[in-house]
Amino acid sequence: MQLRYQIDRLHHAEGLDRGIAGMERLAAAVYPANRRFRDALHGTWLGHPLHPVLVDLPIGFWTSAMVLDLVAGERGARAAQQLVGAGALSAVSAAATGLIDWDALGDERPAKRVGVVHAVANSVALLLYTASWLLRRRGRREQGVAVGFTGGAVVGFGAYLGGHLAYRQAVGVDHTAAEPTPGEWTRVLRAGVLPDNALTHGVAGDAQIVLYRSGEHIGALADHCAHLAGPLHEGRLVDDGGRACVRCPWHASTFAFADGTVVHGPATAPQPCYDVRVRDGWVEVKAKPMPKASNGHISIDAIASG
Repeated sequence: MQLRYQIDRLHHAEGLDRGIAGMERLAAAVYPANRRFRDALHGTWLGHPLHPVLVDLPIGFWTSAMVLDLVAGERGARAAQQLVGAGALSAVSAAATGLIDWDALGDERPAKRVGVVHAVANSVALLLYTASWLLRRRGRREQGVAVGFTGGAVVGFGAYLGGHLAYRQAVGVDHTAAEPTPGEWTRVLRAGVLPDNALTHGVAGDAQIVLYRSGEHIGALADHCAHLAGPLHEGRLVDDGGRACVRCPWHASTFAFADGTVVHGPATAPQPCYDVRVRDGWVEVKAKPMPKASNGHISIDAIASG
């Protein structure tokens, strides 16, 4: 049977729930309630989860050490030792961002169960590489290399589980990426049924929309949260420094109606945003175009300035 089907069994492994409870207590003890701190670790500022970026560091260091052990022998012993140590140090930051992303999964039990095994595998690998560094430092290079190679195998298994979380369970991906977005003006609902200062669900063609109205102004975003596809219309309308925002009911990601930007995570990708008009008594929407420079290429400055 293919390995991925074996890993699928973890989705239903209720015995892992004790590990989930322990990791949730650890996350509650380690991370302060400050949302800006949490946003920084999630990668909200980056527009992309920070964890996979940081994971490249220990994997790169440890892989380089393995290559030196194989091709350079004693000549590369010192450099390999330094790379093993650098990998162990950088793994701490990768673990910190991974744990907070895992904690933000909330009640997603199947993903959390796989995440527990992923965390255990990577923790074992870190311990093995730390032992490898200590053995090398004490002059027991051959033992250190053997322990390091064992750590490499465990890291490979942990990386496989990380891929499973991302590509099979869609953890960390933008859940709005495949959302249909009308490119032409499309009717959503009658303007008269849209209440003031409240969230309303609507449908524009095949697109699910969340709308809010404040006097003559109407804002509209894709309804499925970019984090884990929570229904934004069931969330809360909140104010952020004068900006009308919607807070997801599942994991509290917060988005500005003006442009869909992420105000607070755990989401890192913005919500698709819509232009809105009222025509013949109907509220109509169409997707906002991507900002472009005069030469037809996407303007990075325009995107950065919102």
